[in-house]
Amino acid sequence: MNNKILLIDDEDDILEFLSYNLRKEGFVIETASNGKDGLKIMKKFTPDLILVDVMMPEVDGIEFCSILRSDNKYEEIIIVFLTARNEDYTQIVALDSGADDFIAKPIKPRLLISKVKSLINRSKKSRTNKNILSYSNITLNIDNHQVLIDNDECFFPKKEFEILKKFLNNPSKVFTREDILNDIWGTDMYVGDRTIDVHIKRIRSKIGQEKIRTIKGIGYKLSD
Repeated sequence: MNNKILLIDDEDDILEFLSYNLRKEGFVIETASNGKDGLKIMKKFTPDLILVDVMMPEVDGIEFCSILRSDNKYEEIIIVFLTARNEDYTQIVALDSGADDFIAKPIKPRLLISKVKSLINRSKKSRTNKNILSYSNITLNIDNHQVLIDNDECFFPKKEFEILKKFLNNPSKVFTREDILNDIWGTDMYVGDRTIDVHIKRIRSKIGQEKIRTIKGIGYKLSD
């Protein structure tokens, strides 16, 4: 069964461009010109991935994403923002709304196809066995609290284990320090940014410095 993609953008030429290139790769495509119409389409067309513009009339990309993420029925759908606005503030707001990744405009067809296929494949692997997470040379077993690096066991204290699990659960996502703090330490405990940096440094020393990228002004993500 071919994967389904919903395209949402208020520029007809971009919808035509995206539809043409993705259909050539065998994807089933539906389109909408704004988030309001996109939400209507979701009722009858449940895609594997959504490519949505940030700036649109009616319901913009941020609001669309927030609405979708509030419904557990759609929690496994991948949401990727299309944006010409690359400033840190826009990216932080978009990620906070629940987006999985970004593709910058102008869009390059090869990068688009590669990114879409990679995100869908990772999502499928993650759903196949949610207790065993794998990425590159890293395997994390949630049940056994075990981490293998190149098939050799490596000890991870609880907080480091939980942070690594968070990354492996969403290998394409950029996590802000606030994301990590709230999920790992909770909102009732005060933990400074320095604590996060120290834990990331220790994780890098075990899995490889290049495996976790620092996204300036935002946070961290696994390297593509």
